Amino acid sequence: MHLVREPAVAGTFYPGSGHALLEEVRRMLANATVADAAAPTPPKALIVPHAGYIFSGATAASAYALLKTSAHNIRRVVLLGPVHRVPVRGLAVPGVDAFSTPLGDIAVDTDAIDRLAYLPQVTISAPAHAQEHSLEVQLPFLQAVLPSFKLVPLAVGDATAREVTQVLEELWGGPETLIVISSDLSHFLPYAIAQATDQNTVDHILRLDGPLTHAQACGATPVNGLLLAARAHNMHTQLLAQCNSGDTAGDRQRVVGYAAVAFTEEHHGVE
Repeated sequence: MHLVREPAVAGTFYPGSGHALLEEVRRMLANATVADAAAPTPPKALIVPHAGYIFSGATAASAYALLKTSAHNIRRVVLLGPVHRVPVRGLAVPGVDAFSTPLGDIAVDTDAIDRLAYLPQVTISAPAHAQEHSLEVQLPFLQAVLPSFKLVPLAVGDATAREVTQVLEELWGGPETLIVISSDLSHFLPYAIAQATDQNTVDHILRLDGPLTHAQACGATPVNGLLLAARAHNMHTQLLAQCNSGDTAGDRQRVVGYAAVAFTEEHHGVE
């Protein structure tokens, strides 16, 4: 039986029709300001926000636009996002063969998931994925930018940073593997307080200085795992974009913060 995780937030977090969705994503990518677009080293990992596109889509696009030069090399995306609705111990895979969006189906990399089977913190939970938006909203961007890829979707619940890092290291790979951490920043603070809070959080991320708390970032657990791995790999960081919902489409009395950050590896010698 071919099991597919159907879209849960199409028509709410992003357009529900394939044509309108592709048009919207392409528009955001075209408008994205890509800092150092000609940099020789493509990103190995990205932190990307996961709110509705009207709120954080432009910030997310700044990260995905950075993949244009390396898109042809990427064959696997390891995507981690926090659970918002169903509690999970550890990191949950969905137990399906594909994820569907209005742009089509994305095959799950079952071979990669099989490689995680020995880790006790990796479990199977279809319910954890069924209504979870933190992973889903990233998929149309990936579909628009990457010609062909398989997905390793991980819904992250109650886990330690080291448990997350262990999963990332198992699937680290080379230029064929991209890691995406889906996370927003602070939630429901007044505009000015959120700006200061989020700037402090972003400064810690750029210094690879964890751990973050869940008050700083809803995806703090997967972010902390990436920060541990990034330190071990001597990675460089770059802030691509930062804003909050008060800057885009929201009430400034209670805002949610967003940032996009790229992580690149040092490469030595002649390729």
